[in-house]
Amino acid sequence: MTQAKDSLVVLATYNEIETLAGLVDAILRTLPETDVLVIDDSSPDGTGDWCDRKATEDPRLTCIHREGKLGLGTALVAGMQYAVRLGYRSVVTMDADFSHPPGVLPDLIAALGLAEAPAADVAIGSRYVPGGAIEGWPLVRHLMSRGVNLYARWLLWLSPRDCSSGFRCYRVERLAALDFTAIRSHGYAFQEEILVRLRRAGARFREVPIRFVNRRRGASKIDSREAVAALWHLFRVALEGLSVWRRRDVETGSGRC
Repeated sequence: MTQAKDSLVVLATYNEIETLAGLVDAILRTLPETDVLVIDDSSPDGTGDWCDRKATEDPRLTCIHREGKLGLGTALVAGMQYAVRLGYRSVVTMDADFSHPPGVLPDLIAALGLAEAPAADVAIGSRYVPGGAIEGWPLVRHLMSRGVNLYARWLLWLSPRDCSSGFRCYRVERLAALDFTAIRSHGYAFQEEILVRLRRAGARFREVPIRFVNRRRGASKIDSREAVAALWHLFRVALEGLSVWRRRDVETGSGRC
């Protein structure tokens, strides 16, 4: 990896050999000055091996290998901690299957307003704001996604329309203040939980419209079991928030008669 620059793109991978090469090339064409970090959970299809070979040719690419499939949330935490440690100004997370359009990367980074007065702390590539769209999903996926977002916004008091989007740009300075050890969600519920923890820390959100394209190669990593686990984790996060507020009321005396 070259000396730390303004932006880092993090890709969490498991069996993405069919798409990773094209995606890395597209990212680096779009943002020639960025670095790319791949966090691979011992993909049996050779994803990590390809990444190691590519990294010897291009110093902008690095791969972290993990023993076994440890979950999307833990991979993204590892990427965020890496960005904090190396002093990047922004870190982007995105899927490795081309669902998220690389061409939107400059817009996401610009939405933070890094070159001027801060405009946002998290820019979300959103399917559910004007100009956003989803291509190639069956009806059940649409209903599942809408339901999860409604649930998250109501239960966790989140303002973004697309709380479950994994295509985001974070201000690293804001991430540096988080206690990552307190994060409960290891899977897909991480996307909502990190927003909750950032909101509690005073973070500002902005949504950038994207056209989400369902993966054309490989298999989706989410299933009904993952979806149910995500809903349960979000409920636990909500209960934790109530506990925090209750503690503050007691400490300040605002909850007394």
